[in-house]
Amino acid sequence: MKKAGHRGGTRAKARPKAKRAARAGNTRKSAAKKVVLLSGGNPQIAKGEGDAPVQAYIGAMPDWKRAVGRRLDALIVRSVPSVRKAVKWNSPFYGIETQGWFLSFHVFTRYVKVTFFYGASLQPLPPGASKHKTVRYLDIHEGDELDEAQLTSWVKQAAAVPGWLAP
Repeated sequence: MKKAGHRGGTRAKARPKAKRAARAGNTRKSAAKKVVLLSGGNPQIAKGEGDAPVQAYIGAMPDWKRAVGRRLDALIVRSVPSVRKAVKWNSPFYGIETQGWFLSFHVFTRYVKVTFFYGASLQPLPPGASKHKTVRYLDIHEGDELDEAQLTSWVKQAAAVPGWLAP
């Protein structure tokens, strides 16, 4: 069918919007995409600032690790009410607005690794050493008792010193 005023031939009939959206996969059902779990079960969450991406990350953590993520997040917020949150490099980061990031955690196959960016300044030292002299780790395995008093102390100490100024 030739359309008046249109050069060069025919023009297809316009499809109704609903059919175009369904064909393109833009239905309401596909809007809720399933989170991809990377190596070790670490959730792949788009980088972002604020609580929402951190909660999306925690909500996507597999199995028992999700409960650990919720406990860590609640403990950090309770210990440092003005904490700044973000997801970077598929990990939640916690920091102070003008001081930088002081803590992050990451999911591995058998544990959740808590990273204190300037952990070498904490007393007592978190147990895990790093190839970076300032960084210390705490690995939390399934069934481990979490010493919340010690972790709270480390979080408060870490938030009090200048943090890592990542992009």
